[in-house]
Amino acid sequence: MEEEEEEIFHSPEAERDEKADDEKRKLRLMRATLEAKDLSCKDTDDLTLRRFLRARDLDVEKASTMFMKYLAWRRTFVPKGYISESEITNDIAQNKMFMQGRDKAGRPIAVVFGSRHFASKGGVDEFRRFLVFALDRLCSRIPDGQEKFTIIGDIQGYGYCNSDVRGVLAAISILQEYYPERLGKVYVIHVPYIFMTLWKIVSPFIDKNTRKKIVFVENKRLRATLLEDIDESQLPEVYGGKLQLIPIQSG
Repeated sequence: MEEEEEEIFHSPEAERDEKADDEKRKLRLMRATLEAKDLSCKDTDDLTLRRFLRARDLDVEKASTMFMKYLAWRRTFVPKGYISESEITNDIAQNKMFMQGRDKAGRPIAVVFGSRHFASKGGVDEFRRFLVFALDRLCSRIPDGQEKFTIIGDIQGYGYCNSDVRGVLAAISILQEYYPERLGKVYVIHVPYIFMTLWKIVSPFIDKNTRKKIVFVENKRLRATLLEDIDESQLPEVYGGKLQLIPIQSG
């Protein structure tokens, strides 16, 4: 009987419940910590705080520091609460990011064309604003019960003129520091050899949990790989699906 009781106590269900209870306890502690520092944190919902908590492996102190940094950044970088199209005219004109469909988990899908990005047009500051504009648009389409989005990064035609180390590092920083636990998966497709030079430079700056979500897809397996997670009805026409691509600014 003692052995049976011990086995039940250590069952997967019991461990999951224990972890869930621990997370709830730490979430309450994190909220109390933040509200003591800034009363405006009372307006932040539990789901948002939980994403920051999970991003720091349930370390309340680190998660609280991360969230306070996010608040300060948001107030400075997005003082109006949103980025307007007039602030990112050069990046929008490049027509490089689209938003359409959902994967099988309900995550909204964005498609990014790397060969349409030219760093010199607007500079890294405008590109940062464009990233926030795009990420906010994506997040606004995340349905209840889901917290992440999916990205298809199409690198076909990518060349030296598209190589932008500063821009990619800015994207990594913004995504990891200010949009934690939002990325579900990234499919990198049509990858030319030249892109791998940039990848070797920037990949060390991507944390291990994010790297696990990045999938380099073989050309011969492209449609089959995408269809594993995306229904044909939700896949863009350009990849053999049935949806037209809609520019991020028109979504």
